[in-house]
Amino acid sequence: MSSSTRKKVQRKCKIRGYTLKVDALDDILSFVARFNDSDSDEAIDLLLDQLEHQSLKSTIIDKEAVNGVISLLLEAEAAVDDETSDNPATTATSAIRVIDAFLVPKFRYDSIKKLFYEHTGSLPIHGDASAKAALYRDRFFLLFQRLSRDQHFSKPAFSSELSHFGSCEISPIQSLVGQTGRRWVMGVISQLEDGHFYLEDLTASVEINLANTKITTGFLSENTIVVAEGEMLVEGIFQVITCGFPPLEDREKSLKVLAGHDFFGGGILTKEETLRLADLEKKAVNDMFVIISDVWLDNEEAMGKLGTVLDVFENEEVVPSLFVFMGNFCSHPCNLSFHSFSSLRSQFGKLGQMIGNHPRLKEHSRFLFIPGPDDAGPSTVLPRCTLPKYLTEELQNHIPNAIFSSNPCRVKFYTQEIVFFRQDLLYRMRRSCLVPPSTEETDDHFEHLVATITHQSHLCPLPLSVQPIIWNYDHSLYLYPTPHTIVLGDRSKQKAFKYTGITCFNPGSFSSESTFVAYRPCNQEVELSAL
Repeated sequence: MSSSTRKKVQRKCKIRGYTLKVDALDDILSFVARFNDSDSDEAIDLLLDQLEHQSLKSTIIDKEAVNGVISLLLEAEAAVDDETSDNPATTATSAIRVIDAFLVPKFRYDSIKKLFYEHTGSLPIHGDASAKAALYRDRFFLLFQRLSRDQHFSKPAFSSELSHFGSCEISPIQSLVGQTGRRWVMGVISQLEDGHFYLEDLTASVEINLANTKITTGFLSENTIVVAEGEMLVEGIFQVITCGFPPLEDREKSLKVLAGHDFFGGGILTKEETLRLADLEKKAVNDMFVIISDVWLDNEEAMGKLGTVLDVFENEEVVPSLFVFMGNFCSHPCNLSFHSFSSLRSQFGKLGQMIGNHPRLKEHSRFLFIPGPDDAGPSTVLPRCTLPKYLTEELQNHIPNAIFSSNPCRVKFYTQEIVFFRQDLLYRMRRSCLVPPSTEETDDHFEHLVATITHQSHLCPLPLSVQPIIWNYDHSLYLYPTPHTIVLGDRSKQKAFKYTGITCFNPGSFSSESTFVAYRPCNQEVELSAL
């Protein structure tokens, strides 16, 4: 064991107020030697955390106390290994946890104390007017607290020698009145008057001129929150020189700031559980998700192709852990003019029969159903609730372990966080774009879409007039902290793109283009597939 590890153990013990006897230190070093360098820090912290739960008689730690804790940790590890070897299929299944959008916890930011607190009150579907105002305020605070930690916008950001523009410190819009020179502001783009666009923050609003503005990657539309550099004109209009989205923050940095809050909804894990699950995740090389979007049950050709896909995976050596079927589940919108619900119910039953005819898939795989934008439901507002029970009853009779969730929907695979969202978002974002996106970095529209939603930390930053959102459940569309993977089911061309470490892909339309995706969460490998 290296001297650096010995010093690290001694330093960590000293921070917690412990003094180690020589034999106790040797035992700790032997335990830590079981882990590689990247995991050794967490192993030391885990052991010391367990020591704190013991009834120690003194701050001087002897061999007996250390051995007791090490024995407990080794027993827990052995129990996990036995469970995995006895029933790998069950373990893989239990590793997948589906989180409905309506069960995602809500957090609000306190700008005075500079911390998040969990909202514990009721969240009615029909919110009052204050809920709509809170929607915009919460989005603004979410990005503002993230921006405030960015080194480029800290005070002072740059010395005068480095930039003739001066500091990049964000100025409140209210302070622009009577000011000269360039300023940086952050605000929401709004159209308060027809044809006139404004930038709003919590202090005021100012009309902006986007002509000749240099913009960064992404779709600039109403409702998006931007950071803009510009200067006030005599007419009282803010001339924007450069405009872009608030910079992203590394996931690990965000998690440290959140102080143990569970934004994703998958539950808080102790260091011990995190270590254990991370180890199991590395070993889960055979786990695979198959994601299929636009499964038209009333289309014979689409159902024939789906049968072919199921046949192929039925005969694989290891069957997929999870099949994700995303809507629309009908080739015609299920709106007020749709009168074939009984027929659609029987078609879901036929799908259940089709899956039931593949015994290995039925036994070892799980099936997740996510509604599409035109599927049956109370409205087209987001988030969308699960498919009506009336439609899915017959399918559940054949596949009792089928899961029906909301849109969007979240899945936790061991420690990995995956977000599924079925919406024809690319077309709508392009339609709502105020300025043509910059082609400096990329001219791929899917990459612009990914940049937009990740920088906005929101799945659907469109105006509420274009895409209504339940005001009290806007937080269920947040992408903060950034998840590991985002699946954007869209009718546009199949595409995969890795952006700042986040894996994003669109499986394409199965019924129209015969495309789908096989995804290995263990190493975030995306296999674009087609028939």
